[in-house]
Amino acid sequence: MRCLTNLLTATALATGLATAAAAETVLIYSEGGPNRGTRAEALEDFAQNVAEMSNGDLAIDIHWGGALIKLTATLGGVRDGAADMGTVLTAYEPLRLMAYGIGDLPLASSDPWVGMRAMYELMTTNRQMIDALADENVVYISNYTSTGIQMNCAGDNRIESIDDIAGKKIRASGTFGKVLNDLGANTVNMGYNEVYQALDSGLIDCEAGYLYTLEGYKLYEVINHIALADWGQITGFGIVMNKDIYDGLTPEQQQVLKDAGDRLVDDFARAQIEQMDVIVDGLKTGDIGRQVDVVDFDGRQTLIDASMKYRDEWVEGVTAMGLDGEGLWSEYTDLIAKYEAERDTSGYPWNR
Repeated sequence: MRCLTNLLTATALATGLATAAAAETVLIYSEGGPNRGTRAEALEDFAQNVAEMSNGDLAIDIHWGGALIKLTATLGGVRDGAADMGTVLTAYEPLRLMAYGIGDLPLASSDPWVGMRAMYELMTTNRQMIDALADENVVYISNYTSTGIQMNCAGDNRIESIDDIAGKKIRASGTFGKVLNDLGANTVNMGYNEVYQALDSGLIDCEAGYLYTLEGYKLYEVINHIALADWGQITGFGIVMNKDIYDGLTPEQQQVLKDAGDRLVDDFARAQIEQMDVIVDGLKTGDIGRQVDVVDFDGRQTLIDASMKYRDEWVEGVTAMGLDGEGLWSEYTDLIAKYEAERDTSGYPWNR
């Protein structure tokens, strides 16, 4: 089996992996996104936290931009041992990650901290969710979020209201793509590293995307109009680890990964929340790189209402897998409410 090598002495072993003066376990991480933007910084901080929390006993070697495994194939690569860890999205593995897809069902809440906290607790405490990933030979480590979905368009295209959706060629994935199809769009599902070229070439008119990717993927160079819809968020989006490798770690090493994963949720949420206003303001002024027209979307509640039938489909699908679909949905929405109440009462953790 490929992957991690325990370096028990300071002598470099002929494995091609970096060595360290102290004993070190190196974990190979496959990241499909570029090494820039808010999420990339959060992932680098996660790797640094793992190293510091383990006193140098664990190290994470990140391979960026799909250089090791394409983002769309990361689950299989981690499952089969081509990498020890990686970033996965339910939208790219809707059947294998169906249970985790609960995080892709559009809700009224699009708060990054609330969404990620709810998903983190669900995925680390609910036995059905833990076992569903174990069936794919992976272990959940932490969560990301897309933040709220916005309507980003190129050329003269605009999506400012529900009526503007019909006939548009829109890059969208998962439930969001299904809803837009229902509303008359022609949707295209593609990896995010393909979106820039698709917008630039006219292959798609718009994308149902996110504020942080406008900077991270430099999409501000090829879009001319943004309508802020804050339509739910994608939290079926996180870090998983090969289960065989994870089970081979010491309890202390496993705890480090758990603690670093827990910390990532708050760190990434804070960065996202702070950066969203910076990005919107920067797009309006051109300070980010290019001035882009930004307006509010008219019809957010219609999008949310149109999404609910896919909640029912998800419940049916996971129930057919032998899971308690209604029970999972109830627990998840209760967690959303729990963290909304905590935020409203106590504020975000970093402001306390």
